[in-house]
Amino acid sequence: MKINRLNLIKEKIKTIEELPFLLSNWKFKNKRVVFTNGCFDILHRGHIEYLTKASELGDILIIGLNTDDSVRKLKGKNRPVQDQESRALILASLSFVSIVVLFDEETPYNLIKLIKPSILVKGSDYQPEEIVGYDILKKYGGEVKTIDFIKGYSTTHILNQGINQ
Repeated sequence: MKINRLNLIKEKIKTIEELPFLLSNWKFKNKRVVFTNGCFDILHRGHIEYLTKASELGDILIIGLNTDDSVRKLKGKNRPVQDQESRALILASLSFVSIVVLFDEETPYNLIKLIKPSILVKGSDYQPEEIVGYDILKKYGGEVKTIDFIKGYSTTHILNQGINQ
């Protein structure tokens, strides 16, 4: 029987309503859940290295992905470059990503409250105490970690280079 790889990738894209069952299963199996979030508008080397490092911190990597409306609120009317379905599919295709879940708010605070990850990860341009969800993780003993970005790799930088050429 032939495997439909595209369907396997799409199965990694979950709704918020699907998370509780998965989370209870992983908790029962003592899996360390790592959570990070972002727009991931144009996936680039910086994203790959950041997400790979995040995935190495635990057993399960969940990515909270901003919806198109959420990205527009954060980045402006010309963003995102790619729609949410495309961004979710690209992220889900990465072998080290367990789940991609879309969220519509400007921050993933409610999603973090639901997931209660073992580890919350953001870029090192944040101080841990400034990271959305820090207060939630500190209440139950979760960890908040930061990962250094690779200089020169950001979607905004890439888009601005294209404009300035």
